[in-house]
Amino acid sequence: MSANNTNQNKEITITIDGKVCKSEFGKTILEIARENDIYIPTMCYLTKVLPIASCRMCVVEVEGVDGMILSCQEKAVDGAVITTNNDALFNERQNIMKLYDVNHPLQCGVCDKSGECDLQNKTLEFKVDSQNFMAKDQYRPVQNWGHVSYDPALCIMCEKCVRVSNEITGNELLEVKMGGYGSTIINKNPESNDASLGESAAVCPVGALVQNHFKYTANAWELSKIPSACTHCSVGCAIDYEVKNDTIYRVTNDAEFATICGAGRYGFDFANKTASKDKDAFSKAVSAFKDAKNIVFSPAITNEEALILQKIKEQTGAKLVCPEAKAYQEFMASYSSVTGKSLYSAKLEDIANSMGIIILGTMIDKDAPVVKYHINMASKHNRARVIYMHPLENSDMQNIITQFIKYEVGSEEGVLALLAQTLLADVELPKTIRKFIDDLDIGNLSAESNVGEEELEALRKSLLKKSGFSIVVGSDLYMHPRAKQIAKLLALFETFGDFKVMCVPPASNALGVSLVCELDDEVEGSSVGYNAKADFVLSSIGGGDLDMPSLNQQEGTITTVDKRVVPLNVAQPYNGYVLNDIANELGLNATYTIDYTKELPTQNGFEAIEFDSLDNRLDGFGRDVRGYELKAQKVSLSRSFEEIAELEAYDGAVVYNSNPQDQFNPNTDIAPLLKDKAYLVGSKAFASAAKLQDGDTLSFKVGKVVCERTFKIDDALKGTIALNPTFDLGLEASKVENYRFERLSIIRNT
Repeated sequence: MSANNTNQNKEITITIDGKVCKSEFGKTILEIARENDIYIPTMCYLTKVLPIASCRMCVVEVEGVDGMILSCQEKAVDGAVITTNNDALFNERQNIMKLYDVNHPLQCGVCDKSGECDLQNKTLEFKVDSQNFMAKDQYRPVQNWGHVSYDPALCIMCEKCVRVSNEITGNELLEVKMGGYGSTIINKNPESNDASLGESAAVCPVGALVQNHFKYTANAWELSKIPSACTHCSVGCAIDYEVKNDTIYRVTNDAEFATICGAGRYGFDFANKTASKDKDAFSKAVSAFKDAKNIVFSPAITNEEALILQKIKEQTGAKLVCPEAKAYQEFMASYSSVTGKSLYSAKLEDIANSMGIIILGTMIDKDAPVVKYHINMASKHNRARVIYMHPLENSDMQNIITQFIKYEVGSEEGVLALLAQTLLADVELPKTIRKFIDDLDIGNLSAESNVGEEELEALRKSLLKKSGFSIVVGSDLYMHPRAKQIAKLLALFETFGDFKVMCVPPASNALGVSLVCELDDEVEGSSVGYNAKADFVLSSIGGGDLDMPSLNQQEGTITTVDKRVVPLNVAQPYNGYVLNDIANELGLNATYTIDYTKELPTQNGFEAIEFDSLDNRLDGFGRDVRGYELKAQKVSLSRSFEEIAELEAYDGAVVYNSNPQDQFNPNTDIAPLLKDKAYLVGSKAFASAAKLQDGDTLSFKVGKVVCERTFKIDDALKGTIALNPTFDLGLEASKVENYRFERLSIIRNT
């Protein structure tokens, strides 16, 4: 056993600048100093990556140790006495700043970083008011990398951007080209226009990497920060809308600790800016609700709006229809019947700290990029084993996957059963469950799913002598014909194995909606749609009968993948009616939508807290303290299992409903910085199976929606499964309510 393991969680005591500080063995001097609000200056340090140790600003003196040491990477020793500031340390840091300032352009008035520049701040802090030496300058042209641009003349080579690219987002595009004073950062694929490079720009302490859309538009001090949450996927990342004159200029995040994806950073311009109070349309909306047999809605709504819809249902008797959220609701109900708890166990922090991760039923880098970032963190920081299971290979995940297991479309039930037989073989289980697993026909399941027993054995061996595992599952499972049985099989790993499980919600606030609403199947008769196609439509994205506010135009809460209820704030003005206005006409009584925040159902884990009492920040250590965490509720156990169903064959050409990077829904579709064209993309093998040529236009049905697409061949894809996006379907998106894989049935081909 290693010394680290022996001393793990051992308490140590050190003294920093005369202050006695208690902490845990294994933490660095800098970490302990920050825990105790003791300031040590840094330029290259970034909390969320491993110590970079390139700037030397964090030097300290330790009693009994000759010379200065780097506090960012030096582990604290019990009893150490440390000095963080004296004349010698100040002079050392001042000299470092003089080197940083050599030939650094001083036109701060026209630099986008001015007012929030670390170099600017520390030049003043360490009183560098003159320059005694210089180096011959070099021609260093600005490089355009799509969403961001790089100015080598401003770069101080702190390497933060490179570390984020490799350790966090995992795009691995950036690296250091060494060359003394001519050292620079290079982009290995500058034509890629990868939006995740926005995170690398976010951590740049100077103006070397900047967001192109923001460049030369406003000074940092002119902008008001409005804290909120991203609503494009279910992760609900903490963001700040930076606003001037009722216009969002940019989205930022606390990049020292947290990370947002490209859609969160660039997909902010989706507000309903032309809304007005149309009294005639409002009157028709009230009548439509009174007569409606169905209320069909998108899960991209607040918890409060979901509660209003639930109360309208109770008032009018209408059915509440949200297929994505209902499928997730039923999946989690089945899952909970095995675990005995209403919520899955894993949080993002658990994923990042895992030593082994199994990903099943999701292209996670597209469905929830920030979950993928945490998987990448586990891979890079813990050397975690990452097992990716899916019918499609994913080239964008290859750099972190340690084992890819391809299974047949539709065989997810059999795959979960095989995993249970493999990974729970030596686990003590209730007799009925043990009998069910032992009676599985492994040979038949292996043959049907196309998952070899040798692959499963390799998986099992890769996790031996490790602990702390996670399973991440997604939308492929929730609308599967055997979703309830799949949920129960998955729950075995949380209940009886050494696994944390994350059931990534399928859309913005699907988890919140599933906990607030009693959801139904659609019945015959008139319907009202909220951002969904219906006889009468309330829409925040255009094309409706009555305008509604977008999610960056209203106060309310959403429920994140971390099971936190977090607040949204108004970033854009809105001049129309809101759902609460209609509800009041129908007999409900609330002055504001957020009056319902304290009424969210406590029996499902919510708390009776006023909206204005909700916190909206990360704390000084980067912990998410926004809102509150849902309380898992006890659920009655029902641990009976059915026989594994025979696999339905998916022969010929198959489409998989999956969006491209940074596109999630109609809101990202209308955001100008993310504008993208939707294609059906497949391999040459798919083209042959479907009798298509590159550039063909075709119509085919997905769920209840007819898609019209141009077909494109992608040589990186294999097999007879093509990728079909749904982000551009607008109000029709709610009608895609099927298993994500389905046979291609061409209606028209030109």
